[in-house]
Amino acid sequence: MSDLAWVPQSCTLPTEERPLRVAEWDELFAERLTSLSRRGPLRLHLDLAGGPGIEERVRDLAEREGGCCSFFAFTVISEDNRIGLDIAVAQEHVAVLQALAVRTGAGEQR
Repeated sequence: MSDLAWVPQSCTLPTEERPLRVAEWDELFAERLTSLSRRGPLRLHLDLAGGPGIEERVRDLAEREGGCCSFFAFTVISEDNRIGLDIAVAQEHVAVLQALAVRTGAGEQR
């Protein structure tokens, strides 16, 4: 999914910065994703391996993403060297949530 056509018009991140942000998410997923589950059509849950600085990295990325894409609601939960990341959207942005799930390499899991 190198094409960023799935990014909605309501995203305020400048177009030239979008590939960099997508790369940040891709790197996080490649390095830390241990499982993914859909907790309903409007919610995605990611389990990420913890480690030094990982919680801060996840919180920073989620905060920056929420700042430009206010349709995302992120919740970060840290416990037992694991970071849980819940991502929720409104119905009109379900396709964006699915695109994010696909970027994890596990988008077909439900």
